[in-house]
Amino acid sequence: MKLFVAIAGLFIAFATLWEAFETIILPRRVTRPVRLVRIFYRVTWTMWASINRSFRSKTMREAHLSYYGPLSLLGLFATWAFVLILAFSMLHWAAGSAINTPPGETPTFRTDFYMSGTTFFTLGLGDVTPRTALARAITVAEGGTGFAFLGLMISYLPTLYGAFSQRELNISLLDARAGSPPTAAELLRRHAQFSDNEVLTPYLQDWEIWAAQLMESHLSYPVLCYFRSQHDNQSWLAAFTAVLDVSALLIAYGEGTAKWQARLTFAIARHAVVDLAEVLRVPAEHPAHDRLPPKEVAQVRNLLIECKASNKCGEAGDKKLSQLREMYEPYLNGLSLRLLMPLPSWGVNQGNVENWKRSAWGKISSGPEGSGSSTVESGHF
Repeated sequence: MKLFVAIAGLFIAFATLWEAFETIILPRRVTRPVRLVRIFYRVTWTMWASINRSFRSKTMREAHLSYYGPLSLLGLFATWAFVLILAFSMLHWAAGSAINTPPGETPTFRTDFYMSGTTFFTLGLGDVTPRTALARAITVAEGGTGFAFLGLMISYLPTLYGAFSQRELNISLLDARAGSPPTAAELLRRHAQFSDNEVLTPYLQDWEIWAAQLMESHLSYPVLCYFRSQHDNQSWLAAFTAVLDVSALLIAYGEGTAKWQARLTFAIARHAVVDLAEVLRVPAEHPAHDRLPPKEVAQVRNLLIECKASNKCGEAGDKKLSQLREMYEPYLNGLSLRLLMPLPSWGVNQGNVENWKRSAWGKISSGPEGSGSSTVESGHF
C-alpha cells in the first residue's frame, strides 16, 4: 500500500510540475488532449459564466467577467501549490511518517500534510521536523521545489501583463479610428476624407503586426483570452472582427496597394482566430443573425467608393466577400459565445461614439466646435 502511495505521489508531483512548465516556460501551444490547466479553466469558467447570467445589469455583468482572468490565474497557482503539497505529503506518509512532533502527538497524514505545507512555502517553523534520512531528503526536495515554483510564479506575472498591455495599445488606438465598439463601416467612413485609399495601407500593416503578436502571446498564454479590455464596449475580439471585416471588403472590392496589404492582414488575422479557437477547444458556429444583411451590402460598396478603395463594385465582389466571411465569422462567433464578448456589427447604419468623448459617468461631453472632446467634470479625475 505504501509503495502504491509513493508511486502515486511521485506521479502527481511530476505531472503538476510538467503542467507548470508547459504553461509558464514552454513558448508554444500544447496539443495534448488531457491537461489539468484546460480542465481547470473549463470548470471554473463554466461556473463563473453561470453566475454571471444572474446579473441583470450589463455593467455589472461586464465588471464581474473582468475579474475572472486575474482571479483564475491566482486560483491556478493555488491549485498547483495544493496538489504539490498533497503529493509530497503522500511521500512522507509512504516513508512511514518519520517526523518529530511535539510531545504527546502521534504523526498522522494530517501531520504529513502540515509538514509538507510548511516546507513548500519555506516557513521553517521548526515544530515538526524530519527524523530519518529519507524524510530529510523528501523535505529538501520539496523545499527546493517550492522555492523554484514560487519564483517562477512571480516572474510569470510581468511577462503576462506585458503581453496584455501590448495587446491593449492598438485596441485603444482603434477607438478614434473606428468608434467603440469598432466597426468596418465606421473605419471606412472616417477615412473617406482622404484623396486616395493608400492611407489604409500602413494602418493595415500595423494591424498585421498586432495580429501576429497577439497570436504568439495568446497561444503561449491562453489565459490572456479571458482578460478583458479597460472599457466595456471594447475587446480584442471586437478589434479582430473590425480588422477582418475591413480586410475582407478590400480584398473583395478593393484595388491597388491597399488590396494587397489587406490580403496579408487578413491571412494572419484569420490564422490567429482559428488557432485560438483550436487552443480553447471552441467549435466554429455560424452567427444566429446575419451581421451584414444583403440590403446593407450596397451601402458598404458606396463607402468603399467614397474612400477611394474601389472605383466599381459588382456581383463578383459580393460573392468573394461571402466566401471570405465564411472563413472567419464562424470562428469569431464561437469565441464570442465562449468568452461572452459580443461581436460588433458592420456599422452601416449606426453612429458610434468613441470612448474619449465620454466622461467617467458615461455622459457625452461637448468640446470646442462640437468636436465632442472629453472634459473633466467637477474636478474629479
